[in-house]
Amino acid sequence: MEVAEGGSSVGGRFTLPPRRINSEDILFCVDVDAESLVEMKSTTVNGRPLTRLESIRQAILLFVNTKLSMNPDHRFAFATLAKTASWLRKEFSSEVESAIAAVKDLSATVPCGQADLTHLFKLAAHEARKSRAQNRILRVIIIYCRSSVKPQHQWPVNQKLFTFDVMYLHDKPGPDNCPQAVYDALVDALELVTEYEGYIFESGQGSARVLFRHMCMLLSHPQQRCPQEDLDIPKSLVKKSPAADTTNGEDIVPVSSQ
Repeated sequence: MEVAEGGSSVGGRFTLPPRRINSEDILFCVDVDAESLVEMKSTTVNGRPLTRLESIRQAILLFVNTKLSMNPDHRFAFATLAKTASWLRKEFSSEVESAIAAVKDLSATVPCGQADLTHLFKLAAHEARKSRAQNRILRVIIIYCRSSVKPQHQWPVNQKLFTFDVMYLHDKPGPDNCPQAVYDALVDALELVTEYEGYIFESGQGSARVLFRHMCMLLSHPQQRCPQEDLDIPKSLVKKSPAADTTNGEDIVPVSSQ
């Protein structure tokens, strides 16, 4: 039996040494460019279209509540991204009320032009060192909404101090939009800075349900992740057709999860 580094084989059984899974300090950075106010296909209970920012608020609170139900020791802080990053709520907290107050303070009004992620990475690196000193790890989740402006950054290649996840909400490609180029730039930034496996999800569908589904996939702990290309979740919902009973279940009709 071939044994991976750090493992052992006893009596034909493979074992791994115990490993500590650290609690997370999670920094949400939300794009507050005017494009975050674009209306989505989803609506409120009154029939009014939700904006991206309203859906982002809901998705963050879904994430925070669920993450704390998994481990109440996780902590959260909040920043915004205009031309550069700035703190919205600097102190990391496990209190849901603190997260609710922070997302209520999120607002956007004007186009911000090109976003520079350098300061965000500097803030994250500083906080990551503080987290490590407490036997914790830092993760940054950026929610980016600009369809025509690629983010830029200046960051040393050899510094990977935190995990970096990206949620990208964008318009469909057009004469004034280049979402593929923006997505590629976000992938490059992720690969440059992330310590553990970082995930990137995108949606141009304007569906809050897709945003919530992707946010739930980001609940996975960085120290327990597989590479994103190996993800096989969420599973597609399926049902049997009426003819399936006579064909031993061979005919299966997929039901869209959208």
